[in-house]
Amino acid sequence: MLLHQTMNIQVLPEHKLSSVAPLKQCNVEKKEVELILVKDQNGVQYTSSSIIPTPTSGHCAGPTRPEDDRETWGKKIDFLLSVIGFAVDLANVWRFPYLCYKNGGGAFLIPYILFLVIAGMPLFYMELALGQYNREGAATIWKICPIFKGVGYTVILIALYVGFYYNVIIAWSLYYLFSSMTRELPWLKCGNSWNSLNCTDPKSINGSILGNGTSYAKYKITPAAEYYERGVLHLHESRGIQDLGLPRWELTLCLVVVVFILYFSLWKGVKSSGKVVYITATMPYVVLFVLLIRGITLPGAMKGIRAYLHIDFKRLNNLEVWIDAATQIFYSLGAGFGVLIAFASYNKFDNNCYRDALLTSTVNCVTSFFSGFAIFSVLGYMAYKHGVDIEDVATEGAGLVFIIYPEAISTLPGSTFWAIVFFIMLLTLGIDSSMGGMEAVITGLTDDFKILKRNRKLFTFATAFGTFLIALLCITNGGIYVLTLFDKYAAGTSILFAVLIEAIGVSWFYGVDRFSEDIEKMMGFKPGLYWRLCWKFVSPAFLLFVVIASTLTSSVLKYDEYVFPHWSNVVGWGVAMSSMLFVPCYAIYKFLSVSGTFKERIAYCITPEHEHHLVAEGNVRQFKVRVHFCAF
Repeated sequence: MLLHQTMNIQVLPEHKLSSVAPLKQCNVEKKEVELILVKDQNGVQYTSSSIIPTPTSGHCAGPTRPEDDRETWGKKIDFLLSVIGFAVDLANVWRFPYLCYKNGGGAFLIPYILFLVIAGMPLFYMELALGQYNREGAATIWKICPIFKGVGYTVILIALYVGFYYNVIIAWSLYYLFSSMTRELPWLKCGNSWNSLNCTDPKSINGSILGNGTSYAKYKITPAAEYYERGVLHLHESRGIQDLGLPRWELTLCLVVVVFILYFSLWKGVKSSGKVVYITATMPYVVLFVLLIRGITLPGAMKGIRAYLHIDFKRLNNLEVWIDAATQIFYSLGAGFGVLIAFASYNKFDNNCYRDALLTSTVNCVTSFFSGFAIFSVLGYMAYKHGVDIEDVATEGAGLVFIIYPEAISTLPGSTFWAIVFFIMLLTLGIDSSMGGMEAVITGLTDDFKILKRNRKLFTFATAFGTFLIALLCITNGGIYVLTLFDKYAAGTSILFAVLIEAIGVSWFYGVDRFSEDIEKMMGFKPGLYWRLCWKFVSPAFLLFVVIASTLTSSVLKYDEYVFPHWSNVVGWGVAMSSMLFVPCYAIYKFLSVSGTFKERIAYCITPEHEHHLVAEGNVRQFKVRVHFCAF
């Protein structure tokens, strides 16, 4: 009978072998001893052992990682602001407040906070720890389990897709910013070249005129609504997604400015981007505070805030509320886009990413809640002016930040100042989020292809220019239809699928125990039982729930009343599948590219690359039990 076990044994110096040595003293040289017990036919046991050299460590858990020549953040605050700047984006302002109001006000915070604690934070922590320990981008990080490298390519491609249309929204904000630099805001009155004959003065619109269940937010013939759809988008000149037309030259210039800002923020890596976020990550907080102070002084503001915070526990009986909370937490924190992995890969090896994860994810969610006060104080003012209920002016997305809010601002004294301040906030909210997405693409590919790393500046320019060329489709007369298609399919089901596979790969194939050991090597302590249970069971279950829910609740692609033709949905699913197919295709490629028996191929595919020599020896960690202990 052959018994084969690998054990970690602490070999103590002679002066430590005192009987009064502290029981928990494991701060010593560590050696791994392979012990083989052989029982012969006569019942006599023989033992054979060999010492396997390992690096020294300051902890019983294992060796510290040697330093490499990878660049690091100039200061810790650079990293924190970059993560916060990426996570806190336009959705914090234009989506969360409306979801909170629609789904029971304060009651919505119950599922929101629940999902934050059991899934959002664990996934956030997992990605920061993965990036920091392995010091690699989203693709090459899968040297820990090579068969899952396709997940890395999936998230890189998704981040690239998002950059195609997200930069367009930033360009709109820049266009509005330039348009605000006048004595009278252009969306204040009718009578402009872009207005239709049906344009109606907002002062003449009240509850009695609306009626029939028509909300003010959907009223498309106000000066602000017509400025957005006819003056900026020129949507009236397009018959649908099949009729795009040429790019608008004004928006093209704004897009060029946005791309140049991104390029010069990223061309030198984290040394340059880490300084840009001092402005882009902090400015939104200053502006939100200023807008809140102004908002609560307006008539009707308290009505809006009360509607925002109104608690309706009966709404929690609706499954849609829980789905909204789950998807909002997931997209708000930004896990799965490869950004957190890329940012954390530039940290110092012993950085406390656990504390960073708790801090930045909490700041993100508090920002979402806080922004609701600035938004709903102004919506309350709008409802007061037109004599309608809050539900008639409440909306989300582009309609909120490019129609309703600008219209409210245009009626205030000093409207030019308030408009400039507001669109500077939108600009900075968008820029650092777009920087994060592009950094994920650049870091992910330069770590994988060294020729790109040696020519980072050129590759950064090529990436920025490539996103600019595709984004031109979104600034044509029918560009909003292309943007809507990208928004629904580029990072919808595909990103949920990618993070689900990522969570399974780390927790079940690489292993929570091994992952916990990696964290201990960095920070000196293992994650608690709560985090390990979340990684192993709760987070994958949460992601599976979100994937299924988003698939079942998926609706026909629409923009307002325009229903997209069938072929555009096929194109959309083609965009989604183009990224998701990297997962199975790379897994098949990896399996076929290694040699050996079926079992050996599986072993090579799921064993970290630095342990492949053990596969040849038949010593695969996943195929046997390991025993660890400290000798005292």
